[in-house]
Amino acid sequence: MTIASHVAAAGDTAWMRALGGRFVVFDGPDGSGKSTQFRRFSDVARAAGVDVVEVREPGGTAIGEKIRAILLDPANAEMTTRAEMLLYMASRAQLFEQRIAPAIAAGSLVLADRFVSSTLAYQGTAGGLREDEILAVGEVATGNRWPDLTVVFDVSTEVAMKRLSPLLDRMEQKGIEFHARVRAGYAAQARRWPDRYAVVDSSVGPDEVTASLLASVRAWSSRAGR
Repeated sequence: MTIASHVAAAGDTAWMRALGGRFVVFDGPDGSGKSTQFRRFSDVARAAGVDVVEVREPGGTAIGEKIRAILLDPANAEMTTRAEMLLYMASRAQLFEQRIAPAIAAGSLVLADRFVSSTLAYQGTAGGLREDEILAVGEVATGNRWPDLTVVFDVSTEVAMKRLSPLLDRMEQKGIEFHARVRAGYAAQARRWPDRYAVVDSSVGPDEVTASLLASVRAWSSRAGR
């Protein structure tokens, strides 16, 4: 489907234009297809007249990209989970202050590819760190400003692993049991914070996922009174 088709499928796009000044995160296990949907949603929002600022994690700033290289390098296998968490949060702190906060203040829709939700799933549920510790460091990193909505793309671990490139980065190399715990972590977050999470089934075709994504964000926007 073309971008025009997706815009048409979104229906009246007034709800999408009302997302200006909001902070929306796309997240999910490696291989969930979130990057494809991130691009599609961003394109549809821009076509609807929304000013969109895109950021990715880890990275998104000059400092953050250097931290990203350390985090994802397979040579750094000895990195502890706690050090890993703190490096993700350091990248996040720079990104939030340098790019996210100014964009929100300017009335742009900020779309982030991963955020604290990833740390809760990967270093928390899968890695064994306590949730309260992660949330406390996250509060410091973001000044206690959390996403308005986190969209989790859910797919079975077996399917997700088949979708990954054979050239796996350090996080992708952790194995199927680890990634199954990651998936469970995202599901637990969505149950705990239903008002600011939406779960999209990404096991189907990309166009079906996009339709479900648009419907989910529109439903959230309506509930939130956007």
